[in-house]
Amino acid sequence: MPSPLERPLATRRVPASFRGLLQKVAVATLVVGLIGLLISRIDVKHDLHRMRVRVLSGEPEGNYHAVVDRLGAIAAEHGGVVENATSAGSLENVQRLAAAARSCDVQFGLAQDGTPWRAGLSVIGRLAKPEAVLFLGRAGDAVQELADLKGLRIGIGPAGSGADRLARQMFALPDLVPLNVTLSNHDVAAELELAARGEIDLALLVMDQDAPLVQEWVGQRGLQLASFAHLEAVARRLPHLKTGHVGAGNYDAVRLVPPADKSVMKVETLVLSNGCASRVATIDLIGVIASAFPDFVRHNVDTPNTTGLPVAAASRDYLANGGPELADQYVPWLVDVMPPANWAYVVMAVSLLFNAMGFGHRFRLWRIDAARVKLEAELGHVFPPATTLGDIQRTRPEGGLTRKEALDQIDHVVVELEQLALRSRRYSLSVLVPMGQEMAYRYQEGVIYDTLAVLRDFRRRCEEAGAESARAAATAAAPG
Repeated sequence: MPSPLERPLATRRVPASFRGLLQKVAVATLVVGLIGLLISRIDVKHDLHRMRVRVLSGEPEGNYHAVVDRLGAIAAEHGGVVENATSAGSLENVQRLAAAARSCDVQFGLAQDGTPWRAGLSVIGRLAKPEAVLFLGRAGDAVQELADLKGLRIGIGPAGSGADRLARQMFALPDLVPLNVTLSNHDVAAELELAARGEIDLALLVMDQDAPLVQEWVGQRGLQLASFAHLEAVARRLPHLKTGHVGAGNYDAVRLVPPADKSVMKVETLVLSNGCASRVATIDLIGVIASAFPDFVRHNVDTPNTTGLPVAAASRDYLANGGPELADQYVPWLVDVMPPANWAYVVMAVSLLFNAMGFGHRFRLWRIDAARVKLEAELGHVFPPATTLGDIQRTRPEGGLTRKEALDQIDHVVVELEQLALRSRRYSLSVLVPMGQEMAYRYQEGVIYDTLAVLRDFRRRCEEAGAESARAAATAAAPG
């Protein structure tokens, strides 16, 4: 058998092989480094330091302002910032939030259900506790039917507020137009003062029925809460309205204020986004809202979105998962680059890529082996079937083995094997080959070089035998 030292092609490829090894070591080092960096960035103890948002609320005396203050206090306990941006109310919030989609000076806002929406906004969710539509006045107990509102002067909050919008919708209904009420816009504090002095008959507030402002003016300062016996007729015409009640003694159980159950309308509050906040900031804000309103997730899962606005992707994922996903919790910087669902597709794509690379490696190896076997089969046209390399080494070059056709066939196989050996070495250095799998190509190269050594030796012996025959013929033909 020929010595491995007789394989010049292999020795010429050693530097390229070393470069391939260095490339794979470099790639492995890079991958390990990236994994280490990723692990170092895992947020094991998640806080809210990445959340810095502004939320449009309402007037300082209103419920929306109090809600955002509450969210800000919860966020501050965990290192986050929820800045309370005052406004005139729902209509202004929607307009300002949509207008800020480019400047991003505000990212979220509260708005009353039924407000005219603007394009570009999305829904974060509905607060679990709806607001009540309250009519407060010095003679509020005397108002027990919608007909009792005829000719009354009613304050409806600041222009552009949710109360203003709802009141004008309500009293524009054909059934209520004949009541001929007089509507006027005032700040909440001024409106309540006017009602207390009798300068307006009723002050309409859209507010949490248990808000401190309502507790003060009804429970302590003597304003009375109007009630309407057949509110379902109005709520049916304005789908965003629902009906409820304020129980007797809700504001003073001893003096029994109010003296009887009061039927009131209720309307839900929505948290809106203009898409400026990052996914992490949005998820963190939802977590703060869920802390302030424990039924937030359940309420939004059970309540269909009838606004016509899309639900924000972060909110949809939060609600579907019942809370933040693991990636949102521990690698928030990563999900800001791409949502978790998209990362799953990336991982799947990378997995498919590596599988495709592995398939490419195996396909190439199969083609090398198939080509080698085909060339070995071509030798069957020269040597007897089942001839081994050892048999060829021991075979004397005589008879048909020395014919030109046989020698041309052997030369052809030698050339093809040399090219195949070069191709095998090139493939073995490819990035498609997993580290450590180069030996499969080395095996093919070993078999090829063994075959080449035997065939080259046989051709050499054929040439020597031919030269010897030529000399013998020349000697026999020489005269004397």
